[in-house]
Amino acid sequence: MVSDVTDIFDVFIIGGGINGVGAARDAVGRGYSVCLCEANDLGSGTSSASSKLIHGGLRYLEHYEFGLVRKALEEREVLMTIAPHIISPMRFILPHSKALRSWWLLRAGLFLYDHLAHRKHLTGTRSVELNKDPSGNPLKSEFKRGLEYSDCWVDDARLVVLNAMDAAQKGAQISVRNKVIKAQRHDGVWAITSNDITTGENTTTYAKVLVNASGPWVDEVLDLALSYGQKQNVRQVRGSHIVVKTLFDHGKSYIFQNSDGRIMFAIPYENDFTLIGTTDIDHGNNLNKIKISDKEADYICQYASEYFEKPITTDDIVWSYSGVRPLYDDGASEAQEATRDYVIETETVEQSLLINIFGGKITTYRKLSEGIVEKVEAFLGKRKNAWTHQATLPGGDLGYKNIHHFTHAMQAEFPFLEQKYIERLARLYGTNIRIILYKVTSIEDLGQDFGSGLYQREVEYLIAHEWAITTEDILFRRTKIGLIMPERNVAKLEKFLRLNHVKLVKSKNKGKQRKKASRTKSGVI
Repeated sequence: MVSDVTDIFDVFIIGGGINGVGAARDAVGRGYSVCLCEANDLGSGTSSASSKLIHGGLRYLEHYEFGLVRKALEEREVLMTIAPHIISPMRFILPHSKALRSWWLLRAGLFLYDHLAHRKHLTGTRSVELNKDPSGNPLKSEFKRGLEYSDCWVDDARLVVLNAMDAAQKGAQISVRNKVIKAQRHDGVWAITSNDITTGENTTTYAKVLVNASGPWVDEVLDLALSYGQKQNVRQVRGSHIVVKTLFDHGKSYIFQNSDGRIMFAIPYENDFTLIGTTDIDHGNNLNKIKISDKEADYICQYASEYFEKPITTDDIVWSYSGVRPLYDDGASEAQEATRDYVIETETVEQSLLINIFGGKITTYRKLSEGIVEKVEAFLGKRKNAWTHQATLPGGDLGYKNIHHFTHAMQAEFPFLEQKYIERLARLYGTNIRIILYKVTSIEDLGQDFGSGLYQREVEYLIAHEWAITTEDILFRRTKIGLIMPERNVAKLEKFLRLNHVKLVKSKNKGKQRKKASRTKSGVI
């Protein structure tokens, strides 16, 4: 009987993307017991496949989504404060094309962008003479003037991990590679069965509230795990990006207007590269195959080449990635016109609550998380006030004016380590750099050298603290070292991880044994 179970969570969350981990962090910080299950790695889906921007969504103004833009601009200010190591200001150049939107329309749009919400940290818009400014050098000579405005860069995958870390530190149970295969209501409680991909073991967990934050898979979870009919609430829109060798030597980004009405970004990426995207393509229902198409790659190269003096071809692509945005299906005729705002739906049956999340964007994840917890509060009763708007994420308590000052302090503290290495660690981990470099007095103390600036100390930290298991976890989500690491070094890292995998399985099994001993073991009748 469920009544015999002593360990019942307040909230169980399906999905370890940004919305799931954000909700877990918020809920546990307000005094609710939380368990989160992710079928793969944290942020392995849409949340690590964004344009890497915290922004208001300048183009959303054309679709009259003023409320969404205002909300996003307000959140931009908050997120800069709570995660200063992984979020940084960035200036964007918008070249004016006479054949597209008028100069005064662009100027009016950016005036709104500057003033829809209180702007505390970022510089406002200015006009730029591209034939005189260094930002005009990579562009074709026909672009004479433009506008320069502010938004923010973010390491999206790390934003996911940091929210999960904070949730775990506050008492949430975070379980990765653990796929929910069934959820049923019994006696007013959810009984959720999940399969641990690492150990092969099935586990049943009990909770009062079930949150379906599975992103593109939200309808699939409803249909398969919860035995609902297919809802078709989500419009699956694929966004793809390409990475090429750096196209310009300044630190600003570009936003280009395409003749089809879309916009495209070209962003400095990991020092040696330029990130270009994105597309808006209806993806369909095949979520097992999410990759850039030849048509998308050609599209990005074509439109970027309309602006850059040096043409870009598919031969220039060194890496690409794609993600499916789970947009709420509002009936828009074109994918690019579908709303980027989120919808939270609830259903109460037999004294148990189901919350489904549709849509959303990474910039507004924290507000969405607050919305989820408000639904939990209405069902279980309020316990503590909202708090995430003023609490830094792990590593964000720099104690310095900005990340640059913090980095300089770390370089002074560890003068025997390369400047480039310290800069990378500081931007990824913030003050948690001290965990990685604990008692390090020489480069030899960093352990095995995997090449490209990756050492054993960092790998062990990622395994122990950030749920990293595979080379992809480490090289493309926790870091971006995979862009420069030779295959022979990847094989060396793979061997190291295989050895640690055995230890990981043993550790997980011990943890589950302890958990089993502390709860009543009875099945659901």
